[in-house]
Amino acid sequence: MSERIDVAVIGGGPGGYVAAMRCAQLGLDTVCIDAWKNSRGRASLGGTCLNVGCIPSKALLESSEHFFQIKHKISAHGIHVDGATVDVPAMIARKDKIVTTFTTGIASLFKKNNVKSVLGTGKLLKRSDGDDVWRIEVTNGDDTQIIEAKNVIVATGSAPRQLPMIDIDNEKILDNTGALALSEAPKRLGVIGAGVIGLEMGSVWCRLGSEVTVLEAMPDFLMAADQQIAKEAKKIFSKELGMAIHTGVEIQSIAINKNTVDVHYKDNEDQECQLEVDKLIVAVGRVPHTEGLGIQENGLEVDERGFIVVDADCRTNLPNVYAVGDVVRGPMLAHKASEEGVSVAELIHAGDSERQTDINQVANFNTVPWVIYTAPEIAWVGQNEQTLKEAGIAYKVGQFPFIANGRARAMNAGSGFIKVLADAENDRILGVHMIGPHVSELIAEAVMAMEFFASSEDIASIIHAHPSLSESLHEAALGVNDRALHI
Repeated sequence: MSERIDVAVIGGGPGGYVAAMRCAQLGLDTVCIDAWKNSRGRASLGGTCLNVGCIPSKALLESSEHFFQIKHKISAHGIHVDGATVDVPAMIARKDKIVTTFTTGIASLFKKNNVKSVLGTGKLLKRSDGDDVWRIEVTNGDDTQIIEAKNVIVATGSAPRQLPMIDIDNEKILDNTGALALSEAPKRLGVIGAGVIGLEMGSVWCRLGSEVTVLEAMPDFLMAADQQIAKEAKKIFSKELGMAIHTGVEIQSIAINKNTVDVHYKDNEDQECQLEVDKLIVAVGRVPHTEGLGIQENGLEVDERGFIVVDADCRTNLPNVYAVGDVVRGPMLAHKASEEGVSVAELIHAGDSERQTDINQVANFNTVPWVIYTAPEIAWVGQNEQTLKEAGIAYKVGQFPFIANGRARAMNAGSGFIKVLADAENDRILGVHMIGPHVSELIAEAVMAMEFFASSEDIASIIHAHPSLSESLHEAALGVNDRALHI
């Protein structure tokens, strides 16, 4: 590719491929550089999210939940199934087919939107003073090519954080990739880390029959969530699903034996403990992926945690170089990355000097929704009670349990509740927290309400369909001012 193009996007995940498509839609000559390959050595766009993250994990969560319902809960509907079994390889094959469908779908969208796709790893070459374009070296095995671009968007994502005492082999010690590809449910499964990945992958294999033990370093469970939500989640996961969850754990050592993995740790009372499992998932967070990008050669600024430093518009300290998604500050969420990609594309198209006030701003982190796709699901947006108390903000609380919701009871899914937090003075919604059936969908109404600076009274005054799960949010909003009707 000898011609100079308008935009080169390095990374084909949710931030990168969306940015590339939006650039192309705006008439910019755009190329997307991505190194991800499928089993046949062909490009597999979509990054971690689509290949070994969001999409395949949800496929397995859905499959495993159906099996769990048949085994343990479907009898409540008067349906009896004897001798139900699970075909894990078929389940994995279904997951893989979904991934292939969507990765090829992105390739089709690229073709439709005139985005050029280049397979390989992109590296920024050192730019001489006075140069008005960036030269990017793209390496794919023994092949190398140079791409010249006026603007660069870095969207290289993140990688699993490693434990210093053991290497991931995806045989006995698994990261998210290995956890999504097991051929059978291990009898005993250990999970280090009770974050989103640890809980979702632990849930999958627990539902399929594994004895799951979760070890979490933080002193409490799900500390990022509202404490009341976290307490309810731990109770449900322990009692209904059968997970053993230990917090305040300090891992001492991990040893791989012939058929087992031994984890030595100290519990929250500083007692020496040992866990013997057949497989171990390590899910202790993710780190920004910047290796091989040419950071040091170009003086691209990163912070002490390795994130690329950007301003409010995702500009880096290098001219015409932007960065979005997991590789920059803010929540490591696919939907956040996509919104940043769109914003940067529109900024590049408009040009700094011509920027208009109606150009989309980068995502407001306070209204980015968080979801954990366990059963029941967990979702929240905005501030929780802990952060409000720490900030000294006076607030009111409205809460409604799903057990009092007719649709939830009909679904035999009465666990959990919705909580609305509103400013004590002006009633503006400060946060909404949910645990229960399909709250990954219900949270969207709360996000919209907060984006438009709604009050709890605004939600309370809107007619919600009956019977529906959304009525629980309506009742929680009513409850902020002690007006809940059905409890």
